[in-house]
Amino acid sequence: MSGKEIRLERIITRDTGKAVIVPMDHGVSSGPIEGIVNIREAMRQVAEGGANAVVVHKGVVAQGHRKSGPDMGLIVHLSASTSLALDPNAKTLVCSVEEAIKMGADGVSVHVNIGNGHDNEMLTDLGRVARSATEWGMPLLAMIYPRGENVKNEYDPQSIKHAARLGAELGADVVKVSYTGSVESFREVVNGCHVPVIIAGGAKMGSDREILTMVRGAMDAGAAGTSIGRNVFQHENPSKIVSALSAIVHGNASVDEAIEVLTSGKP
Repeated sequence: MSGKEIRLERIITRDTGKAVIVPMDHGVSSGPIEGIVNIREAMRQVAEGGANAVVVHKGVVAQGHRKSGPDMGLIVHLSASTSLALDPNAKTLVCSVEEAIKMGADGVSVHVNIGNGHDNEMLTDLGRVARSATEWGMPLLAMIYPRGENVKNEYDPQSIKHAARLGAELGADVVKVSYTGSVESFREVVNGCHVPVIIAGGAKMGSDREILTMVRGAMDAGAAGTSIGRNVFQHENPSKIVSALSAIVHGNASVDEAIEVLTSGKP
């Protein structure tokens, strides 16, 4: 068994081959927004709910994703930009695979936006990280979105298919993309990508049922799990929503069954 396979089992459940990942890298792009003001407590809550892993920047690692609550995996995010920048879609590398290894990471992630004037730089960064991740046996999660002046609809199935395939072809072990809105169209995304595909959560949604319905649709299409941020850490009970997501992702629960988990008083 290779080092990469061993690390992957820390962020993807061995029995199901699926994962519930919670990104908490938003402090760099947006500041201390609601839900992650106290990042240590935020990580504790999602761990209690059964999250497989969190995604955080290197400066957060010392806060301890394993200091309280159940064990969960650590993915160190290597990309950054801020909402104050002239072009927030232009991501740059702020950490390396080697740094992440020294921090005890189980995986690394890179964010790429395609369809803007900075594609070349971000794709160069992805290629460089993929090469290093392969050398060190480190799983690579590529978050890839069609975003920029050349993109009319970032949820367009053709664009999402392209984004997912792009990540896989450039060496990602797992690809994170937006949900296309239907089981049929997202199945095309999954079928066109030879590595596991997980879905982003997007903007804050209006109801729990809306979130869970999206996840159920993605799983029916063949997705390998979720990487949902705001709709988890800004939830009134992050532990419960993670438990509900896990019921669908790992337990193949229906939306109604997941709602029952969410409202039953279980953690």
